[in-house]
Amino acid sequence: MVRKFLAIVTITAAAGSLSTGASAQDAAKGEAVFKQCQTCHRADKNMVGPALGGVIGRKTGTAAGFTYSPLNHAAGEAGLVWSQANVVEYLADPNAYLKKFLTDKGQADKATGSTKMTFKLANEQQRKDVAAYLATLK
Repeated sequence: MVRKFLAIVTITAAAGSLSTGASAQDAAKGEAVFKQCQTCHRADKNMVGPALGGVIGRKTGTAAGFTYSPLNHAAGEAGLVWSQANVVEYLADPNAYLKKFLTDKGQADKATGSTKMTFKLANEQQRKDVAAYLATLK
């Protein structure tokens, strides 16, 4: 009985460490992936895209001095605040994410046009890592 219990605990612990290790966020890896984003983004200044310092916890469409698309601005007005989880979903398909957000908020009439962000990051682990890196930018 004790052996069975220990075997179950060992298997469960091993499975848990495998599943969490595969999806853990790594800010250092995210910084490396973020180099792809630097064509348009910096932490401290607006470029083609808005400055991303302090983006986690910020309402979308509100970086000072940046002119957002109507779609992005509408999402911010509807209450979209960037969290790491939101960034992970957004980076997969920015236009689809914003349109779904607005539609879910009952504002499908504003879910038109497109965001200026045309880049899509297909790899989920890279998106998680980038989100972790963005959380370090102040």
